[in-house]
Amino acid sequence: MSASALALTDFALLDDAECEARLRAAKRALGKRCVILGHHYQRDEVFRHADLTGDSLKLSREAAQSEAEYIVFCGVHFMAEVADILSRPEQIAILPDLAAGCSMADMANLKAVERCWRELAEVIDPDQCVTPVTYINSAADLKAFCGRHNGTVCTSSNARKILEWSFDQRQKVLFFPDQHLGRNTGYRMGIPLDQMVTWDFTQPRGGLTEAQIKNARIILWKGFCSVHQMFRPEQIDRFLERHPDTQVIAHPECAFEVCEKARYIGSTEYILKTIREAEPNTRWLVGTELNMVNRLADEVRPQGKAVHFMSPTVCMCSTMFRTDPQHLLWVLENLAAGNVVNRIKVNEADTHAARLALNRMLQVA
Repeated sequence: MSASALALTDFALLDDAECEARLRAAKRALGKRCVILGHHYQRDEVFRHADLTGDSLKLSREAAQSEAEYIVFCGVHFMAEVADILSRPEQIAILPDLAAGCSMADMANLKAVERCWRELAEVIDPDQCVTPVTYINSAADLKAFCGRHNGTVCTSSNARKILEWSFDQRQKVLFFPDQHLGRNTGYRMGIPLDQMVTWDFTQPRGGLTEAQIKNARIILWKGFCSVHQMFRPEQIDRFLERHPDTQVIAHPECAFEVCEKARYIGSTEYILKTIREAEPNTRWLVGTELNMVNRLADEVRPQGKAVHFMSPTVCMCSTMFRTDPQHLLWVLENLAAGNVVNRIKVNEADTHAARLALNRMLQVA
């Protein structure tokens, strides 16, 4: 940040109306030099200012193909890292609030994963028989770890294809940081639950026996999404008692028991597409983040479709929620004044290795 950068404290207490007007003016001033990316889970008052909306990988790829000099990612930290990794050298990735992290991503760090790899080596040769796969919801250095160990990255949309590719390379997969995406995908590929073990990173050797490690086809990291863990199978049961004609759709980050009761399972893009293309006058119970569900409900209501949030408890991504209009305005007005704030820059070595892992994914999926 330059010495002349505008101070964030000057923006924190702006009222919504003034903030909205200044945001529109700052966007006009920057024009095509800046592209604002809005993840599906972002709050409405920020989401409406996005030039591109979608999931994290889609947005990063579209931003890299744009003519924008600045990529402002209204999402969380790992998303801005992916944007930086995939962007052109002259592009700059920015996160409006550096405190916008991801609790799931934080459950796996490089030190713990490297320790896991060493401890697996006490039982098997991981470089010969294990393909490391990290969910895109992870830090850049973990993507780089997979790149260096001939592994790859997956999304919730392509997890099955990635696991199929991984098993073509080696007999086993180490899947992190989300256990539920790995378990739900593996089970629907025909892998028995007893061949998918959970690596507890707080325990020596993951809390597993030698026999469990040798028998496992997928070693699942003990991580989860704090939003999707709120959904429970009994919530589905209670709703179906009142509305038995309801279609249930869930994100694969939900627990296994929830996905077992869902008729449809898929990514945010899949959920949007499925409900948008559904027959009119249908009812849907949705297991994913609240902001997205509410926007979708408003969108399809004129078609007679009723979209309901699965949990009776308000359940939004609290770290995504940190990005507010005031932070976004602070970034944009600084850019308009010639100051870059909150730049996300992955180091060169990790960028190269992470790009290898991401390119393997893109070639497969």
